[in-house]
Parts: sequence; structure tokens; C-alpha cells
Amino acid sequence: MSTTKFSERLTRDNAALLLVDHQVGLYTGVRDIALAELKHNVVALTKAAQVLGLPIIVTTTAADSMWGPIVPELAAVLPADLAVIDRFTVNAWDDPRVVEAVRATGRTKLIVTGISTEVCLAFPAISATADGFAAYAAVDAAGTFSATKREAGLLRMQQAGVIPIDYASAIVEILADNADPLAGEVYGALDMPFAVLVGQVAQALSKS
Repeated sequence: MSTTKFSERLTRDNAALLLVDHQVGLYTGVRDIALAELKHNVVALTKAAQVLGLPIIVTTTAADSMWGPIVPELAAVLPADLAVIDRFTVNAWDDPRVVEAVRATGRTKLIVTGISTEVCLAFPAISATADGFAAYAAVDAAGTFSATKREAGLLRMQQAGVIPIDYASAIVEILADNADPLAGEVYGALDMPFAVLVGQVAQALSKS
């Protein structure tokens, strides 16, 4: 059976994470997802990606003049030595530094998040797809300013071949095996209440 980008799995060797414009000024306008949930999901995705050793590329737009710094919750969990690419192009993929950073990872699959969904996520995800990457839109680690904008962005991405996914499914697909020594740390980073509960029950049973 032949494989396509839709059937080939995300792995630790083929995936990278691209975080676009998770900035204070843009978060103030998000209306399609609760801010606490959005921040939780973005932080959890970023932490779990680091546990699995995924390369992370972060970009902002006009951080000093327009949209402000990265939200503190995300900034606190990014690697200390990570260089954030601040740009002025609307589409992150139009900045050669962003494309160069992605290509330098050697990965062919991109998990992409952004604020807003229909621009900061959709534009680079569509452009990366056109350039031969398999782009995965982490839809619950993104947000925008209305339900209509969200729906339009998702429809346009799907028409262009971008693959929709949720943050936790992307990570557990990469984890692949719950017997992996990193599984506990991965699920801890994902911070899914039901998974934490199951882990606590399993620990209790193993001690009884």
C-alpha cells in the first residue's frame, strides 16, 4: 500500500513545531476559544514537544511596535537558548529566516499553531504545504477573533491540503508507544486531566 502525507505518521524524526505570533496583543482579541484553554494547550504542546526532542521554531510579528511580546505562559517554557524570529511579513513563510530555520531542522512535517487561525496559522501552513512540507494545523492550540474567521481558516487550509489535528493527538502519535520510558513525562506535559487520573490510578494499583 502506498503512503501519502495523509497516511504517513508523525514521528520524532520527521516532525518539527512552528509557533507563530503567540503575542499578548493578539491574544486580547481571541474569541473562539477560552484564553485559559488556549494557553494551556499551547504550553502543553510546547512542553511535550521538548520531551520528545522536536525542533521548535518561534516567530513573532513586530513585537516591539505592534503586537507585543510572547505571552508569558509560553515564554516561560521555551528553551532558554531559543532565538525568536521577529518579522514584519504577514505570512511567516515570506520571511526567509523562518523558511531557513524550518529547512535547517531536516524535518518534512510541521505542526503549526498561530494567532490568528485564518492568517498566522493558515498562511504559513498553506505556503509550507505548497513547498512540499506536510503541515499539520494544531487547531486547539490556535485562536482567532470570531467563529466565522475560524471556520473560514479551517476550510481554506483543508482545501490546500493542510492536515487538521489537535495538540494532544499530534503528540501521542509521535509518542506511539505507552510503554516508552518517556510516556509518563509526555502525558505529564500534555496535562490532560483524564490521563493524569488514569496514571494516578495505575500507580495506586501497582503499589497495592
